[in-house]
Amino acid sequence: MTSAPLAARLSRVAGPLFFPVTAYGPDGSVDLDVFRAHVRTGVEAGAAAVFACCGTGEFHALTPEEFRLVVAAAVEETAGEVPVVAGAGYGTALAIRYARLAEEAGADGLLAMPPYLVVADQAGLLSHYAALAAATGLETIVYQRDNAVFTPETVVALAETPGVIGLKDGHGDLDLMQRIVSAVRTGLPGRDFLYFNGLPTAELTGLAYRGIGVTLYSSAVFAFAPDIALAFYRALDSGDDDLAGALLDHFYRPLVELRAKGRGYAVSLVKAAVRLGGLDVGEVRTPLTEPPAAHVEELAGIIARGRALLEKYGQERRG
Repeated sequence: MTSAPLAARLSRVAGPLFFPVTAYGPDGSVDLDVFRAHVRTGVEAGAAAVFACCGTGEFHALTPEEFRLVVAAAVEETAGEVPVVAGAGYGTALAIRYARLAEEAGADGLLAMPPYLVVADQAGLLSHYAALAAATGLETIVYQRDNAVFTPETVVALAETPGVIGLKDGHGDLDLMQRIVSAVRTGLPGRDFLYFNGLPTAELTGLAYRGIGVTLYSSAVFAFAPDIALAFYRALDSGDDDLAGALLDHFYRPLVELRAKGRGYAVSLVKAAVRLGGLDVGEVRTPLTEPPAAHVEELAGIIARGRALLEKYGQERRG
């Protein structure tokens, strides 16, 4: 855990947020050495924060004991260079258990994922996240998606909840997000509440989210191609429309189209890409399945095209 508050550190990031995959060995058990190498590569590449054991990290597939070990490994490997945020989910009691394990492991904060399976009303969701935020001293980001979609009024109440510092949006309704941002801004003047674009390939909607003031985003691409992810981040941040547009057209859009070809590809395709990069992080755990060879070959081609674009634009600017 680092000494500075998580909200303050995330307010001044200079790169994408890194969601590492969880590495498994040949026998299917967690491989902490490979996971550490994966985290170290991301931090050295310029990650602004490490979100361990979240969606890309197969939170759903980890036992509490494995979860604690993986979060602790991320904390030790980052050594305070960047904050570590851990996932917490399921029903309220289990979410609190995972939150306390994350705190014991030294995490800086929590990403509170939707409750398991049930579709609750707004009052129930608010009670759930309030209880989770109160259970530890960790600052909490609430993840909006699937069965946890909030009204603007509920987000105002979340922003008033001690310990809740932000909202990650994986729902993708920009009209709703604009109304949420507006409601918090007018209802809680001066409140520095954080917003994150948390869609599976957030770069594809980066320009749209920036239009409503949401600049923080999670990058699945950073897990396997940090050079491409950082180049896009910097192009977007500096207004380099030529490079950003080329990457959107020839890398990110094809990647999203490939991702749409299989269920669970938001995780399994990322893991396959990490393996393509030379780090054997193992396969996904069931119920997820691996992409077929043809899709992995297509993925390799997309990554190669992305890197070719970086080389092309780099040469043009050097020349």
